[in-house]
Amino acid sequence: MKEKEEKKTNVNGILVFLVLISILVGGSGLTFGLMAYTKVSTPITFLGGGVDGNSANFIEGSIAEIADKVSKSVVSIVTSVKSADFFGRSYDSSAAGTGIIVTSDGYILTNKHVINDANKVYVVLDDGTIYEEVETVATDPLNDVAFLRIKDVSDLPAVTLGDSKTITVGQQVIAIGNALGEYQNTVTSGIVSGTGRSVTASDSTGYNTETLTDMIQTDAAINSGNSGGPLVNAAGEVIGINTAVSTSAENMGFAIPISSVKGMLKQLVKNGSAERTYLGVYSVDITPEIAKAYELPVSSGAYLYSSSTYSAIIKNSPAAKAGLLDKDIVTAVNGVKVGAAGSLANLVSEYEPGDTVQLTVYRNGGETAVNVTLEGYKK
Repeated sequence: MKEKEEKKTNVNGILVFLVLISILVGGSGLTFGLMAYTKVSTPITFLGGGVDGNSANFIEGSIAEIADKVSKSVVSIVTSVKSADFFGRSYDSSAAGTGIIVTSDGYILTNKHVINDANKVYVVLDDGTIYEEVETVATDPLNDVAFLRIKDVSDLPAVTLGDSKTITVGQQVIAIGNALGEYQNTVTSGIVSGTGRSVTASDSTGYNTETLTDMIQTDAAINSGNSGGPLVNAAGEVIGINTAVSTSAENMGFAIPISSVKGMLKQLVKNGSAERTYLGVYSVDITPEIAKAYELPVSSGAYLYSSSTYSAIIKNSPAAKAGLLDKDIVTAVNGVKVGAAGSLANLVSEYEPGDTVQLTVYRNGGETAVNVTLEGYKK
């Protein structure tokens, strides 16, 4: 069955475990006190003013200063899960992960696998405040991303989101998370080791796997329980969501680029609900090897390629309505280069359904502009 997604070929994928290796505790669950506040709608904080925090470097003492500031916006997520023992008897257990406060009125960003199968979700703030009135308000069907909402709050400390499209290999970063499910807001430091990575990730059982694309690779230590925590640049801006760690190599962690979640977050702030933005193509990320194999005239971009099992342009999709064709090469989205700044799917996901974007397309030996009105993803 064809899926309506921006599918990409995983050329050099490696096997990694998802960062969250559930910290399970037997028993009847956790009991927390309920806390209530007055609800006030507050917009998300995006980097503004034309300043690019990815050009900043840490100086003496700044890691501690930035870690202290951002940690106030990093939460522990504890889930109650129904489990079964060897004899099939049901019991309650708990698992722990990490989340990021992205608006002062209670929206929290985390990994989807952190809250999978949970029948109850609790949030613990940096200062120890516990909330049990938490709901899952949106998940990305094509990425390991989920949004939670703490009900009836108005004054939570929210992070500033940076621009993952401008990150560079070698720039300094820190990772913050709930290490091992018990060491809240552990801080590690390192650099961006690579961008645009594709990995095949599995959970701790090894049975559930998914392909994650366009990931940020870092050597900042990411430990079990760090899933959903922030990867932060030297300006104190969140540029990634810590998601996976290699089981076969040291100092190799992976984070989802923050720009890829901004479209859904904008919708949540405005409407209280969100859909994944959808273009409707199957594409191959162009590398020098792909360009040579397919005899392509460019060295980067997204090659819209049909196979024997699927068509590059999905029927009735925004791409089809806009007139995109098999073997088109998309080189930019609203002037932002595909490849250097991110994959086609991630660049598109920064926008909202209903937005019209201009794609730069290489076709028949020349470039042309194609305007596409994006839609929400439908399964």
